[in-house]
Amino acid sequence: MSQRTLYSFPLSGNAYKIRLLLSMLELDYQLVNIDLTNGENLTEEFITLNPRGQVPVYKDGENVIWDSMAILFYLAQKYGDGKWFPEDVQEAARVMQWLAVSENELLYGLARARATLLLDRPFNLAQCQTEGRSGLSIMEQHLTSNLWLAADKPTIADIACYPYVLMAPMGEISLDDYPNVQVWLERFAALPGWIAMQQ
Repeated sequence: MSQRTLYSFPLSGNAYKIRLLLSMLELDYQLVNIDLTNGENLTEEFITLNPRGQVPVYKDGENVIWDSMAILFYLAQKYGDGKWFPEDVQEAARVMQWLAVSENELLYGLARARATLLLDRPFNLAQCQTEGRSGLSIMEQHLTSNLWLAADKPTIADIACYPYVLMAPMGEISLDDYPNVQVWLERFAALPGWIAMQQ
C-alpha cells in the first residue's frame, strides 16, 4: 500500500476539505502541518511539491497533487467507488457547477472575509462579505428543494462548499438569513466520518 501524506495547515478550510474526505473514505494517512505564518510554504522543499506555495498538497506514493479541487476529485475517483463523484454526466456537471461556486463566491467572499479578520489579510472586507452573501443566497435557494448540492446524496460538491460556509460567522457574515443552509450544515455534520476542523 502506498504511503499517503497530506500537507496541511490547521486554519486552512481548503485543507479541511481534504481531511474530511479522507476521514469519510476511512483512509489512513500521515498529516504534515505546514506553518504558513512562518513561511514554511515558501521553502524550496515545499515549492518542489507545489509551485504555488499553497496547502493542501496530497502525496499518494510518488504521485503529488496540489489544489483542493484536484485532490477531492482524485480521492473520489480513486477510492470513492462512485460514491462521491457521480458517473452520470449530468450529475457530474452539477458537481462541477458547485465546485465553481466554492472557488468563486465562497472563496472570494466567505473565505477572504474570514482571512481579513482572522489573519489580517489585505482584502476589502465589505466587498468580500457582499460576495459571500451572494453565494449563500444561491445555496439557500437551491437547498429549498434539495437535500444536497449536486445529487440526491452528498458528493465532493458538498465537501468543497462546507468549510467556508461553516466558518462564515468568522468573517462577520451571519447565517441567520439562510435557514436551509443551516439545516444543510447540520445534515453534513451528521455524515459518517465527519470530523471537526481542529483535530
